[in-house]
Amino acid sequence: MKLLLLRPCPAASGYDFLEGNTCSTGSTNLRSSAVCNFLDIKKITKFSIRLKLISHHAIILAVIPKTRAILIAGTGSGVGKTTVAMGLMATLGKNYKVQPFKVGPDFIDPSHHTRICGRPCRNLDSFMMGERGVLETFKRGSQGADFCVIEGVMGLFDGLDDTEIASTAHVAKILNVPVILVINAHGASRSIAALVKGFSEFDTVNIAGIILNNAGSDRHVKLIRDSLQSSGIKIPVIGALPKNPELSIPSRHLGLQMAGESNLNIEALSDFIEKHIDMGSVKTIANDFAAPDIDINERLERADIKIGIAHDSVFCFYYEDSFDELKRSGAELVFFSPMTDRLPEVDGLYLGGGYPELFVKELSTSRTRDEIKKAAGDGMPIYGECGALLYLNESLRTDRTYKMAGILGASSRMTNKLQALGYTEAETAIDSPIAKKGRIIKGHEFHYSVTECDRDATLVYKLRRGKGIADGKDGLMEHNTMASYMHTHPCSNSFDEFLRQCRKYRMR
Repeated sequence: MKLLLLRPCPAASGYDFLEGNTCSTGSTNLRSSAVCNFLDIKKITKFSIRLKLISHHAIILAVIPKTRAILIAGTGSGVGKTTVAMGLMATLGKNYKVQPFKVGPDFIDPSHHTRICGRPCRNLDSFMMGERGVLETFKRGSQGADFCVIEGVMGLFDGLDDTEIASTAHVAKILNVPVILVINAHGASRSIAALVKGFSEFDTVNIAGIILNNAGSDRHVKLIRDSLQSSGIKIPVIGALPKNPELSIPSRHLGLQMAGESNLNIEALSDFIEKHIDMGSVKTIANDFAAPDIDINERLERADIKIGIAHDSVFCFYYEDSFDELKRSGAELVFFSPMTDRLPEVDGLYLGGGYPELFVKELSTSRTRDEIKKAAGDGMPIYGECGALLYLNESLRTDRTYKMAGILGASSRMTNKLQALGYTEAETAIDSPIAKKGRIIKGHEFHYSVTECDRDATLVYKLRRGKGIADGKDGLMEHNTMASYMHTHPCSNSFDEFLRQCRKYRMR
């Protein structure tokens, strides 16, 4: 943080100031600098300036790089907001540091954002994280970035049931960030004016610009602009994208392919966006953002335990916040692949969701499977989510039945039908590796598999919302291993209990 100490200097009709940087100890090193005009400093738009009067003769200013941000929303799913968001990230990324964010419980789009921006994408979800969690994650993630680009989810106002909770609009209001609305212009002209009028008047969200996707001829775009103007709508159209099927990303049962599997031409996407969107207007809109001023009391404990993280093409569904929370809480993260690596020497295991069904042969023949089972029998704390549940069970059936780790008393099989999709809320009915009895945890589920438990199976979660494994229950547990269909976020349930048990296991 750069500090400026201004002292009145009547001879120069301005202020003589000292400039320096804060040290880690909190002290400040100052050096003499030139005379400057206070009003000119206030006009600087690339910095946020905090003022504090320290006497009648001096003012101290904290000059902080200004956070510029936009949120890309759609009128509904499939209108092209992912293409627009990724394109803007790529275009801005040519000259600026861009921090990506994604609204909602998504692991796939963030993988593409991370690849494009070279910075880990962060999720913003007001259901799982609460308003405070959204604010804190945004503040942490935006540090050091010139621009923040947030991709919305579904339609702008689509949230939990008939509420605004978990909607793109809710996140926009929490952060007070300007919104650029993406509209599918195919087959419509004046009707788009009616659509924009409804969206702009429905709530207090600041819709600052419009991007038309699947636009036709120049005449088509002019008709839409004229219709907006004649309807008294002052929101500008800042871009019109023609159809371009070459920029699509292949999909499968859980959504788009992960970034590592896609051959998306990022340079071509950037050139396409730069040609058809007014980037000057995008920057102007982003510059109108004023970051919420909140204080975060960070804890940073000395690393005293090692947590193994299954991380490969199978286990790839993780929130970046989860890794950060573990590290802040004193864990050293050891990444490995259950397909190709031996089990590392660790004090606990965390296996995320992903695609075990696509690599079931490799998982079934890996020696790591037996090593994890042995560690579980020894009492090592092991926590798994969704795809990890299938792996930790006895077997998984795809084209045929494959033997899995055999820790949990259940068998799973893949189906061609979506079995569960949506938010979850659970109460822990018994103590578990990640939470004590009575804890309320929010999360989400999305899977095509069915899991059938043994009669004497122990289930941790009693669901208030969601489907789970069966009969409103989720979270299979055996020894000190627990896995569920529910994905969780550290804002809803911290890793404190899990790490406590890992430390206890290490000290045996």
